[in-house]
Amino acid sequence: MPDNKTISEKQQESNGISRRDVLLGMSAAATMAYAGTVPAAASKEHDHSKHSTQLPELMDAVNACNDKGRRCIAHCMVSFTEGDTDLAACASKVQEMLSVCGGFSYLVASNSSYTKEYARVCEKVCADCSKECRKHEKHIECEACVNACDDIIDAIKLSLP
Repeated sequence: MPDNKTISEKQQESNGISRRDVLLGMSAAATMAYAGTVPAAASKEHDHSKHSTQLPELMDAVNACNDKGRRCIAHCMVSFTEGDTDLAACASKVQEMLSVCGGFSYLVASNSSYTKEYARVCEKVCADCSKECRKHEKHIECEACVNACDDIIDAIKLSLP
């Protein structure tokens, strides 16, 4: 009678344990380890209030400004590829604003102790960006960026007096 066993099955017989058995054992051990931590975590009181930003209106304003700024930069890039460099100063200020607001977004989201200090820098950069973009308000993207920068300035004044 022919031997229909695969090489793997023959190795298992000679080694005594299969890869499948090892994986099943590891899975069982991981499950037991995880199951042991669930009751311990559930029994402790855990304050979730600090898991999200304490300044949601400011967070929304910062995220909206980042979005509008990216759209403004994209508009500037299209103008550049068409040979129009009139928006170069605008793009430069928007790029600065995006850099500052990107970092500010992380600080606000994580309730950083540096939020108030960094807000002053963000406020100045957004004011400069708004001033430059205002020169190009005929472009929808520039106008939206102006409004978003002004909204951040207002949100900072309301949230961090």
